[in-house]
Amino acid sequence: MKRTSRISSVTRRVALGAAAVLAATSASVAAADDGPGPFEVTAVVGPTAESARVGALFGADKAGSLAGNHFCTASVVHSPQRDLIVSAAHCVDGDDTTGLVFVPGYRDGQAPYGVWKVGKRYLPDGWAKGQDEDSDVAFAVVDELGGKRVEEVTGANRFVSGMETGATAVTVTGYPDSREVPISCTNKPVAHSTTQQRFDCPEFTGGTSGSPWVNGDHEVVGVLGGHEQGGSTADTSYSVVLGSEAGELYKEALAG
Repeated sequence: MKRTSRISSVTRRVALGAAAVLAATSASVAAADDGPGPFEVTAVVGPTAESARVGALFGADKAGSLAGNHFCTASVVHSPQRDLIVSAAHCVDGDDTTGLVFVPGYRDGQAPYGVWKVGKRYLPDGWAKGQDEDSDVAFAVVDELGGKRVEEVTGANRFVSGMETGATAVTVTGYPDSREVPISCTNKPVAHSTTQQRFDCPEFTGGTSGSPWVNGDHEVVGVLGGHEQGGSTADTSYSVVLGSEAGELYKEALAG
């Protein structure tokens, strides 16, 4: 199932039970020397400091009725203004500038850390001018809520470009649009091409676009998207290689 746009992803929503452990592949589930294990086992994520930094995206018209209406994933990344999130470009593009909200730590229709209005968005030229799959990453500012910035409430991971693909294992956390809780899985990415990296874990279906790939140093080194808008099957996901274009875009977002 491809991680598609917010409209088609939500309309295909299928109700599934929220089991504590979703699936394990036939691949080895032994922990690797350089990262946590088991690998390639996807499970529901409980409320933790780390999962609070990841949230679901909704249309602003669904802010008062969250259950079943999320369509993509985003996460808080560090910035001096403490107000920045990262996601896939195909999750946040569009003509409107006020039509999205971000709900960190979303779970079962509830917003434990608030509902944050998405403001200015930063998309790379490659995506803005031609929806180039090698440019499928974006940043967005979220407005203050109750006099606070989102990073003050949830904490943040660091955004890092220029990391070698597969240098470390990563944990990917996201929100399938068929579930009301986040899922997570750990594995080591491999190169799909010079501009795309691949991550093999089951159950990452529609809605997981924008999920952060976080290494053991709490650094975002990938964002689920890119090739086939994240992948055409639930077991293999993609991210653009976060190179110079992503690094420059991050600097632009930091500068405001």
